[in-house]
Amino acid sequence: MASPPAGTYQHQDAPADITIWKEALFAADVLLLHASPVYYGLGIPRGNGTAVVLVPGFLGTDAYLSYLHSWLGRIGYRPYFSGIGLNAQCPNLLIQQRLRDNIEKALRDTGKKIHLIGHSLGGIIARSVAGQRPHDVASVTTLASPFRGTVVHRAVLNAAESVRKQILRQHGPGVLPTCYTGRCTCDFLASLRRKLPSTVLETAIYTRNDGVVDWRYCMTGDCKNDFEVPGTHIGLAFNASAYTIIAKRLAMA
Repeated sequence: MASPPAGTYQHQDAPADITIWKEALFAADVLLLHASPVYYGLGIPRGNGTAVVLVPGFLGTDAYLSYLHSWLGRIGYRPYFSGIGLNAQCPNLLIQQRLRDNIEKALRDTGKKIHLIGHSLGGIIARSVAGQRPHDVASVTTLASPFRGTVVHRAVLNAAESVRKQILRQHGPGVLPTCYTGRCTCDFLASLRRKLPSTVLETAIYTRNDGVVDWRYCMTGDCKNDFEVPGTHIGLAFNASAYTIIAKRLAMA
């Protein structure tokens, strides 16, 4: 499969030629995290009390991001969960009806720009929010998020199609017929297609061992913003190397 051309955002829905079984190794990422000094706030920059809003991935909830949430609090940030519930809904509606409330709360509580961190689909949602509200966002960090095109394992595409049908049944004319595809023209995808301004620090963390998405679609194309780590797609939410990068990039922003 060809890599995405540099600087382009293809928003296609296509199967990736990858092996999903290795995602079972994500437990190793959790164990290594607990063994790392980084998890205890050692040897990394401290935060200054700014807010960090976390967004879970496809079919996930805020609960599995609790490790990341607790760690951010330990190193000096004010972490916030997304409040979106199960991430199996039209992203445009999730942003407008749920995520926006927690973003507004984070802005009110701190009086400063916020940071956004999203895992997988959550990272795509985070980048879309940053495109819609660049004046409120200091940085956006994506963890294994194929924001340059939804080139993912066939099983994930099948699951996404089931979710899409459910969305259409539930909302009918309240969503566009192409909802939950790369062809949709809603605000969610329109914002994602915009280039983020230089005031928003972009960080894209990916792994070549990804068994869910094609890692080549998880990069900005700018080597200063793209960071490869060892591990699995699921495990990036618990990855000590990713946590180190996050701490350094948040401090830069």
